[in-house]
Amino acid sequence: MLTTSTIRLYIIEGQVLFAKALCQVFSQDRALEVVGDAQSIEDTAIAKARPDVIVLDLDGAQNGLVELLEHARAAAPNSRICALTMRPTPEIMQRCLSAGADGYIIKDVTPPEFINAVKLVASGETYVDPRVAGGWLRRRSNGSRRADLNELSARETEVIRLIAEGLSNKEISARLNLSEKTIKNHISRIFSKLNIYARTQAAVHAIKLGLL
Repeated sequence: MLTTSTIRLYIIEGQVLFAKALCQVFSQDRALEVVGDAQSIEDTAIAKARPDVIVLDLDGAQNGLVELLEHARAAAPNSRICALTMRPTPEIMQRCLSAGADGYIIKDVTPPEFINAVKLVASGETYVDPRVAGGWLRRRSNGSRRADLNELSARETEVIRLIAEGLSNKEISARLNLSEKTIKNHISRIFSKLNIYARTQAAVHAIKLGLL
């Protein structure tokens, strides 16, 4: 769990140009600080940098995903890991999370969503791109779908759909012409009914329930 106000990031990305682009993206947010970057985990002085979050490129690993994640975890056991990849594959996502990744981010994500994902992971939550989670969930039994939908009111269903679209409380408030306090109350009830505690979990539930 992050305990400082500035989130310290270490970027491990095989393509130098893309790594520099990531540094530029993160520099736009004062809450983030890039404390180092390298082309591979073997090249890093990561332990000395003491990052809160490692942004770890998986695409050069090919079949060694688990070994790469284990190496990163051993190099910085107190850091959280955001796996970064071009592959929106549910099976690879599951392997990465099982191997110790705290986030699974696809490279075509928008910069604001990337920053949001990193902040969520730094705060102790798990982030998975909803598109990947959706593919996994759709292959699982959907027997609980109707029961979950019945738990939510029409307004709560609308709110969770907008959360899954990436809207903030303020944006949802404007969209529905309701106060932010009312939106917060709806979200609290949604989280309680679905036994969840994070907006990313709400997004996954919205996909599971077929709301997107």
